[in-house]
Amino acid sequence: MLLSGRIIAHLDMDAFYANAELVRNPALKGLPVAVGGRRGMQPLAGQQFPTLAQYEGRGVLTTANYEARALGLHSAMPTMKAAKLAPHAILLPADFDWYKTLSRQFKTAVRDLAPNVEDRGIDEIYIDLTEETGGKFDAAIDLALKLKAAVTQATGGMTCSVGLSENKLTSKICSDLQKPNGLSVVRPEHFQDIIWPLAVGKINGVGPKAQEKLNAMGVNTIAQLAAQPLELLRERFGESYGLWMHESAHGIDRREVTLYSEPKSISRETTFEQDMHVRRHRDNLTQVLLHLADRLSQDLARKQRLAKTIGVKVRFADFKSLTRDITTGAVVGSADDILQAARACLKKIPFEQKGAHSTIRLLGIKASHLISPADAALEQAALESRKSKGQAQLFLDLEDAP
Repeated sequence: MLLSGRIIAHLDMDAFYANAELVRNPALKGLPVAVGGRRGMQPLAGQQFPTLAQYEGRGVLTTANYEARALGLHSAMPTMKAAKLAPHAILLPADFDWYKTLSRQFKTAVRDLAPNVEDRGIDEIYIDLTEETGGKFDAAIDLALKLKAAVTQATGGMTCSVGLSENKLTSKICSDLQKPNGLSVVRPEHFQDIIWPLAVGKINGVGPKAQEKLNAMGVNTIAQLAAQPLELLRERFGESYGLWMHESAHGIDRREVTLYSEPKSISRETTFEQDMHVRRHRDNLTQVLLHLADRLSQDLARKQRLAKTIGVKVRFADFKSLTRDITTGAVVGSADDILQAARACLKKIPFEQKGAHSTIRLLGIKASHLISPADAALEQAALESRKSKGQAQLFLDLEDAP
């Protein structure tokens, strides 16, 4: 164990999008609710809300509340598949403006009590509580309870789950142990007792395929991963990933809570529960790509950034990853422009009709070379000015020619 003396909290909102809908419509409480439908869907006669049974199309769910998850629904599930599993579950369109409003409210409430916050997305944050608690876990538990109460009050009743430990990796694991509305604590001396019995997939960063590969090695728990020789992990998974696995299994994570950093890139990606064939599942992949482009556009708008470069990432069934990017020549921020650039990138990837490179397990889009709208406008003005001067010079040259 690497004892850091820090106390880090990971705060994760419970089924954020779905529960955000409950805030403004309490009649949804206790009902299975999924988010991801089309705007304009109306309930049928005798219904209060539209249901999955009414949906027709090729979309995917954004999220599902815990009642819907009990029926087998989950994020990124094709909506028509969800309709077969739970036709009577309620289906609502995503309202990101509303979700961002609640996101700002809960983060403000947290910062009022503990200002050292790292923003990890619309519904989760890391908080360094070391200074406020003097490095004492008892004090951290008291403060975490206050944070949970403040979040609930600021959001009109929404709940969150908090994990407390000495580092970000362990706190991320334990915030998921008692969802919803949980508080889990892993003191350094209890790491092996609490974390080692868990499945290796509980480590954030060990995806389904890596877990499958580990299971084939006889590694099912984090304790079994910790017992593997470092050189074996490096041999099977590569130098950096093997070392990261080894350290993660022993509770080692040196990352600091980053209060703010200018984003160099923003990405969205999803790992499929089952490999997707590039031809047979083309429609599903298209919907996932649309969803990723839309989410990335929302992220850029929230960060007040535009992108000069768009890239895609594909991880195949054999764990090999390929990335391709394109610099558009103009800044982009809309979902349509991101999607167009992503499709151009995908054309550069050598997919196969059969074999390992015919199925993919991960798809992602990244926006990089970010720039503020104001700087983009200045660059465009300078470009137009250079063009005008160039045209004027060309006219003079022609005029002076014999």
